[in-house]
Amino acid sequence: MEKLSGLRHLFMTVFLYNFATFMVVPAITDVTMAALCPGRDECSIAIYLTGFQQVIIGLGTFVLMPLVGNLSDMHGRKALLMIPMCLVIIPLAILSWSRSRNFFYAYYVLKTLTSMLCEGSVHCLALAYVADNIPESRRASAFGVLSGIGSSAFVCGTLSSRFLSTSSTFQVAASVAAVGAVYTRLFLPDSIIKEGVLDQAIIAEQKKPCVIHLDGESTQDSPAFKSMPSLDDMLSLLQTNSTFTKAAIVSFFSNLGDVGLHTCLMYYLKARFHFDKHQFADLMMISGIAGTISQLVLMPMLAPSIGEEKLLSLGLLFSFSHMFLYSIAWSFWVPYAAAMFSILTVFAPPCIRSIASKQVGPSEQGKVQGCISGISSFAHLVSPLAFTPLTDGSIPAKFNDKGGASNVK
Repeated sequence: MEKLSGLRHLFMTVFLYNFATFMVVPAITDVTMAALCPGRDECSIAIYLTGFQQVIIGLGTFVLMPLVGNLSDMHGRKALLMIPMCLVIIPLAILSWSRSRNFFYAYYVLKTLTSMLCEGSVHCLALAYVADNIPESRRASAFGVLSGIGSSAFVCGTLSSRFLSTSSTFQVAASVAAVGAVYTRLFLPDSIIKEGVLDQAIIAEQKKPCVIHLDGESTQDSPAFKSMPSLDDMLSLLQTNSTFTKAAIVSFFSNLGDVGLHTCLMYYLKARFHFDKHQFADLMMISGIAGTISQLVLMPMLAPSIGEEKLLSLGLLFSFSHMFLYSIAWSFWVPYAAAMFSILTVFAPPCIRSIASKQVGPSEQGKVQGCISGISSFAHLVSPLAFTPLTDGSIPAKFNDKGGASNVK
């Protein structure tokens, strides 16, 4: 617990960032529909714009996440964290001012551009920060606690959204994002990697790098990657480490399904059961509370006893089960039951990250987390290409009173 208490400023940074970003999620579907297709429950252009946005963001993060991870190894985690912490404020501030069509398009463009760097980078850098300061034997539990902090922010954000008007939701989110940036700048200490440890090749057998921990202790481990990031670094790691390769493959397919689900789920539920902001918030709260309890209580107990591999298998099994349950939902209460599966589905991401983290030395943590984030982002690029046309074709065909596939409205 001493080690985890030393990460309290990181946990607060992650909480504030996630609170601000998750707070607007229940409202954004209604805002999008009102701006593009006012008065309608189905809107093809909204679905396609959301899918296109996910593709562009996925492409950007696929390229940028390994770069961000590499640069954090060179210049420190805090310096790189400040960039997404500041950028996330801009699109939130736009919709806090107005949600008219012109403002929505301005938000859409800036959200797409900023998310290419922001989406996933805070989590990626936070994982590297934790790996700098937590020994391998306790890393899976620490990653679970970090994910639990994110889930608790998810719960608090969606709960706040449930009781705020749409305009107030975006205003509060923008304010919290600004507070998060200031807090990070003032209070978060950096994990410092000594100079000279990043000049070595990925497989070179040279002297071991040293990381200075928050408590002043230092550790030495395996050699570092090359100082300048490139796609070759990711390919080298995939070719030379079979465990990392397997973790990357699992991460890709897991994210492929998750992104596909979340790209279309809200539009599906709005068309199928006429859900609105309040029902979306209720679903997210159920999912978030279940995930928070699991990651903060169950995972620290189970990870040391049964191991990350078994926890990963359990998480993937229930991820499939809850997606399948959504797909056959026959009544409005079924999505609520499916959301409860989050108590076990949340095991998968921290386990994948922990397994990957253990394959490299301390000066490579930014790079390895960036590689996993980049591979996951590739799923964000591929998934909407498949799921957006399926969503547009299936929702009106099944749930529109007139039947048939839709055209852009």
